Amino acid sequence: MSRRSGILEFAVLGLLRESPMHGYELRKRLNTSLGVFRAFSYGTLYPCLKTLVANGWLIEESGGAQDETPAAPLTGRRAKIVYRLTAEGKEHFEDLLSQTGPDAYEDETFAARFAFFGQTSRDVRMRVLEGRRSRLEERLEKMRASLARTRERLDDYTLELQRHGMESVEREVRWLNELIESERAGRDLKGRAHGEPARDTTEGAPGVLPRPGDDPGPDTPGDTAT
Repeated sequence: MSRRSGILEFAVLGLLRESPMHGYELRKRLNTSLGVFRAFSYGTLYPCLKTLVANGWLIEESGGAQDETPAAPLTGRRAKIVYRLTAEGKEHFEDLLSQTGPDAYEDETFAARFAFFGQTSRDVRMRVLEGRRSRLEERLEKMRASLARTRERLDDYTLELQRHGMESVEREVRWLNELIESERAGRDLKGRAHGEPARDTTEGAPGVLPRPGDDPGPDTPGDTAT
């Protein structure tokens, strides 16, 4: 199984753990909620669903009228088949959630793993976040060393492109540092400790953490290159 196929199966199981869905609903959620799957098609999703059914992790049920969505179907007709997670599928997904090896924090898989952190235990979240940070810090060190060796031979535009790449990695490292600090302090993503009242979550409010690739802006605490 390819890494991309594996993370697609993981995401499908995770979404179906929330509620049963038919193929169109799954595709929509994968496209809108998990950006890593924006470019995939029914031709990719359909074999994945069939594999999960064959493994006993999903079952197919006939959907009612509310499930009839006039969209591109899996089988050439209206998408009426509803997919439901089985007990074995739930157990398998929980096993996948507990894994903290390199596959959990590589570029192709980290976003999908992070999307299901709400269903993941704190110790597993910490290991995945720290693994991702370590991987990016190694990458950043190599990028800096490469730039130091070659900057005199690069034209201005190539040099600017390399700087842009480094800044993107630095921003994600800062974001990971804040997430790890929050996890260690027992705070949620809004910066409050468990049991505290909610804080202002408007853009720029204290305690609102940036997402990967976001520019935190000059007023964000800790906005320095790492």
